[in-house]
Amino acid sequence: MILAAKILLIIFLPFSAAITVLHHGWANYDQTKRLDYTGLVEELTYENPHGMLQLEHEGKTWTVVLAPPSRMNSRGLTKDMIQPGDSVRVVGYPHKEVEDEMRAERIYVGDKKIELR
Repeated sequence: MILAAKILLIIFLPFSAAITVLHHGWANYDQTKRLDYTGLVEELTYENPHGMLQLEHEGKTWTVVLAPPSRMNSRGLTKDMIQPGDSVRVVGYPHKEVEDEMRAERIYVGDKKIELR
């Protein structure tokens, strides 16, 4: 029994460590620097583990990390509400190491404000 537990630990421990490394985590975003950008959506990805969009703001394209689709849906942001070419406002925090990436706390689509966190 103990041998089987050791074997399972040897097999699954590296796998769980790899998953942890792959997930970027919210601690990588600088919550002391609030960004508030309005721009045009170039591309939208509405899938797990979280949505993303490319936002053109003042000649620069930002990668905006959104919430998981289930959370966006439950808070009133459906996939068909944002299309490429639409103007949206995003409030969030910049990534500490990845240039031109931010995590969105909220998004404004038309006159609707959606809290994402």
